[in-house]
Amino acid sequence: MTRQRVSLRQELPLLVWLVIVWGALWQDFSPGNLLFGALIAVVVARLLYLPPVELGGRFNVLRAVPFALGFLAKVVAASFQVLILAVVRGPRVISAVVAVPLRSRSDLLVTATGHVISLIPGSVVVEVDRSTSTLYIHGINVRDADDADKLRKEVRETEAGLIRIMGTKAELSALNQEVGA
Repeated sequence: MTRQRVSLRQELPLLVWLVIVWGALWQDFSPGNLLFGALIAVVVARLLYLPPVELGGRFNVLRAVPFALGFLAKVVAASFQVLILAVVRGPRVISAVVAVPLRSRSDLLVTATGHVISLIPGSVVVEVDRSTSTLYIHGINVRDADDADKLRKEVRETEAGLIRIMGTKAELSALNQEVGA
């Protein structure tokens, strides 16, 4: 399979990420180990076929910090909710799989949204339909259509936060028009 050449500017975030993962796996961030990790990252990126990740070319730190703090608050709150459900309701808890169509067609944003949602206790992505950018989320304590709508709203709010942080200008513009409408 032939691969279209990707510029170093586009590939640099992937290479940096691979070097960070290499250092974390070995728990050694010495210059020699990171240099060897960089060599392996270049070999992996050049020899193995990896679909290119289209980056929006923007990252808003001012939006990322509140998003991260809100995410941590959601993790803590959801952990307590799951604990209470497990202790009080036990096996009588009703859950459901809910389809959530996303706004973005970007693989990066769909993946990031799925990971953020899966890291919050009580929900996990069980399927991704890449062609329609739909996440299928297994949510705990989803008893009726209103609960399913709340779960959809939470997922779409998470996606909106990620679009504000790293979405393309077109996605951000479309989000702002949708929210303003």
